[in-house]
Amino acid sequence: MKPIQTPQKAVQDIPDGSTIMVGGFMHCGHPFALIDALLLQGAKNLTLIVNDMGFPGKGIGKLLEAGRIRKIIATHIGLNPLVAEKWHAGEIEVELIPQGTLAERCRAQGAGLGGILTPTGMNTEVEDGKQKVLVDGKEYLLEKPLHADYAFVVADVADRFGNAIISKSRKNCNIVMAMAADNTILETRRIVDVGGIDPDMAHLCGVFVQSMTEANQC
Repeated sequence: MKPIQTPQKAVQDIPDGSTIMVGGFMHCGHPFALIDALLLQGAKNLTLIVNDMGFPGKGIGKLLEAGRIRKIIATHIGLNPLVAEKWHAGEIEVELIPQGTLAERCRAQGAGLGGILTPTGMNTEVEDGKQKVLVDGKEYLLEKPLHADYAFVVADVADRFGNAIISKSRKNCNIVMAMAADNTILETRRIVDVGGIDPDMAHLCGVFVQSMTEANQC
């Protein structure tokens, strides 16, 4: 059985300087309760690995406004103008990664792989400093796995072992990020007893989950 905690209890031990993956696409599949709890908890100098920075004033946008983020690793930042303002002012670091590459680097970490080979970014600034590998006469970039200390992920329904159903586009980044962190905290709308989820319907295996919180915000 996985520990079932309040959002505040789930994040209380996250230290300053942690690297945190946050699932979701814009605000779809976003762990709002965990983010709000982290905001109150006070951890700072955080590195966030996210698909995007969402919109101002909500979710991870609150962490940015509060000055709690040191570095952002993301695929898209254009919907939150404050990212560019803080980046140009030298207040935060930003690393942009092609969307598919970010997802596959997370998956590689969870699968225990040494990295992925991709042609995306060849002959651009993306390739700077990266190893190239020749396969059947074609060059690829070696992109190494992405790892985090914590992952905040979302589900619609989870059982007490952490097996979870994640509906539709809410799957974006949540599954691969759950695999790629040392400590994955699952925010779910509903928790059911073991046996309450058809194994064929589970999108996330509970082996990747360390603790859970039940919240209606996600």
